[in-house]
Amino acid sequence: MGHRQIESDAYKAAKKSNKLCYREFSEVPKHDNFLAYIGDLANLFSGASLTDNANTGVVKLADGRVVCLTETIKGSIVIDPNTLDTLEKFEYSDSWGGLIHSAHPIVTNSEFLTLLPDLLNPGYMVARMDPGTNERKVIGRVNCRGGPSPGWVHSFPVTEHYVIVPEMPLRYCAKNLLKAEPTPLYKFRWCPESKGFMHVMCKASGKIVASVEVPLFVTFHFINAYEEKDEEGRIIGVIADCCEHYADTTILDNLRLQNLRSWGGEDVLPDARVGRFRIPLDGSEKGELYAALNPDEHGRGMDMCSINPNFLGKQYRYAYACGAQRPCNFPNTLTKIDLVEGTAKNWYDEGAVPSEPYFVARPGATEEDDGVVISMISDKNGEGYALILDGTTFEEIARAKFPYGLPYGLHGCWVPKN
Repeated sequence: MGHRQIESDAYKAAKKSNKLCYREFSEVPKHDNFLAYIGDLANLFSGASLTDNANTGVVKLADGRVVCLTETIKGSIVIDPNTLDTLEKFEYSDSWGGLIHSAHPIVTNSEFLTLLPDLLNPGYMVARMDPGTNERKVIGRVNCRGGPSPGWVHSFPVTEHYVIVPEMPLRYCAKNLLKAEPTPLYKFRWCPESKGFMHVMCKASGKIVASVEVPLFVTFHFINAYEEKDEEGRIIGVIADCCEHYADTTILDNLRLQNLRSWGGEDVLPDARVGRFRIPLDGSEKGELYAALNPDEHGRGMDMCSINPNFLGKQYRYAYACGAQRPCNFPNTLTKIDLVEGTAKNWYDEGAVPSEPYFVARPGATEEDDGVVISMISDKNGEGYALILDGTTFEEIARAKFPYGLPYGLHGCWVPKN
């Protein structure tokens, strides 16, 4: 059992100077004077002042490399999965440039897909990278239909034939990005008048096959998507599921450390649901958004989701996520969602804060939920442990206690030994 800090430039600088030195997701360095602020702005446009603190996700590439990621492209760092040592920056060999990308690419044994927001000419480039290479090749482009800038794309879903590009009315905001102090919505702005859209791009041709207006939405994490077919097997639509916060941006401000620490026992976690988009492929102008099941099944909390990776882009039944046992100020349960029956099974341990549950299929499994669910738990006494649940019954199998305190973790991945 081991635990390491990623030796990013941001981490090393902060450790050396005992203060924040780079622009993080929700914080900016404190400047000693106005000239220092102007210098920081100049470095912002080149990307030099942006963080490389790869604290968001971890992916195992098809060629075996394990990469830690965050919203900034420079924050892509290769680690050794055995020793957890920081090896090197993941440098792209293409000329597409850019400063930011989706923090959650789609990674399979055959490809790596990502979205590159274009802040100058609002839109998104959809790019693919083949195994064993560092070269992104652009499949196509989606132009934004609303707003002065692209919507935030922390994650996105795919199906067998399509890439789904969400255009959320929570949009990147240059004004907030330039401010010396963080705003309630960080580097974003809520623009309900710009509306929300879902775009569907063909993976093979880069052609946009659907672009529909949908009800306003706020989501960090998409769960999965699949193609809807008629009785003759023709694709008539796309279903895309996400952890949706009822178009309420207050979740961002609620997640500030000082707000979490000052909790007085009130039920302040904003409601969330499994939001299901239905995107018709018949030329319709509008799509649907509704709850895939009664949110009370999972305590009206829903985030940090995963599925059996063998069902990525396919029709599926089960999802695993963090839910809520009310009252709370943060997702505090693990939940197994049954999207066919519309029910949920929940694990809860008072005072425990679980990280994203990750499903690992049993070798040779034929059922979708035949496997185990793993989550790293930060316990109420400052300790931590790895929790293993039965993927079918959702009953606890084992705990592996860490010999030290465990800070809260966001996302992880399963890296097989062989």
